[in-house]
Amino acid sequence: MKLYTNEIVFRGHPDKVCDQISDALLDAYLKEDKQSRCGIEVVGGKGKIFITGEVTSKASVDVENIVKRVLTDVGYDSNYEIINNLGCQSPDIAMGTNDLVGGAGDQGMMFGYACNDTKEFLPTAMVILQRFSKWYDEERLKCSYFKSDGKAEITGYYDDNMKLKKIKYFTISYQNDETHRDYTDNLIKEVCINICKDYEIEIEEFLINPTGKFEIGGFVGDAGLTGRKIVVDSYQSFARVGGGAFSGKDPTKVDRSAAYKAREIAKTYLKKYNLSWCEVVISYAIGKVEPLSIYITSDKGDIEVDNKLYRECSPKNIIKDLNLLNICYEEKARFGHFQD
Repeated sequence: MKLYTNEIVFRGHPDKVCDQISDALLDAYLKEDKQSRCGIEVVGGKGKIFITGEVTSKASVDVENIVKRVLTDVGYDSNYEIINNLGCQSPDIAMGTNDLVGGAGDQGMMFGYACNDTKEFLPTAMVILQRFSKWYDEERLKCSYFKSDGKAEITGYYDDNMKLKKIKYFTISYQNDETHRDYTDNLIKEVCINICKDYEIEIEEFLINPTGKFEIGGFVGDAGLTGRKIVVDSYQSFARVGGGAFSGKDPTKVDRSAAYKAREIAKTYLKKYNLSWCEVVISYAIGKVEPLSIYITSDKGDIEVDNKLYRECSPKNIIKDLNLLNICYEEKARFGHFQD
């Protein structure tokens, strides 16, 4: 047996709030103009929200109101100074990604992963943390003792096939009013135990607010930045990541769209070949239409790639096949981009 750890951050974590702002703005631009090109970055902290990056769009978006709405939704004070520093996309990039060329909006490697641990085709510990973080977000809306910021991680015992057998430590750091800790700690333990029962997993020990106190959080206690939680956004350490963030980027940016496509391919091959796990990596050169390489591996070894998959993985085809101009990206930014 070996120990392995994965982590999630709550929707109210400062980095996650910045992700949600970036994607809420992206959603607004795409809603009015499907040809919008966006790469939106957000920094938050100490009473200020700074928005920068590139947008080329015909849409008219009320940036300040969207930022304030997201802050309110996650349980923050919306009375922040909002600094809009957005500029236009570089014409050097635009000429390679326009509709006539249809090339990739960036270069790099994008990974996709699937496994047979759960009905979501995701690792058990990852699904447990996603379920818990969603519960926490619903609970803080009902009970004022819970505050928005926080994170959780599972350190589990795994067998040689990387199947979770038992949880050694369930670590939870959550912002709260610190006057009702007996109630909130016990409720959290009860919920975690009940979630884990669904997977026949026992918990040996809880580590709840290990420093002893977590009252000051959010942008008061910490700064936030778009794209700083790429491991949480993808597979929580159970698979490799290419390094490119998702939030704030329109789907011509293959950092995002190709990662979504790689996940779909991994699920397809997992079921097709009855695999325990499957990992897909797709690489691109900026401005080029088809990938440079597609590599698929699994518990049964490498899988041969058909040439038609290269055509299928052009940015235009990915956007069309996955309907990426008509989904809500802000929702994906809340609890991780891969949940089913």
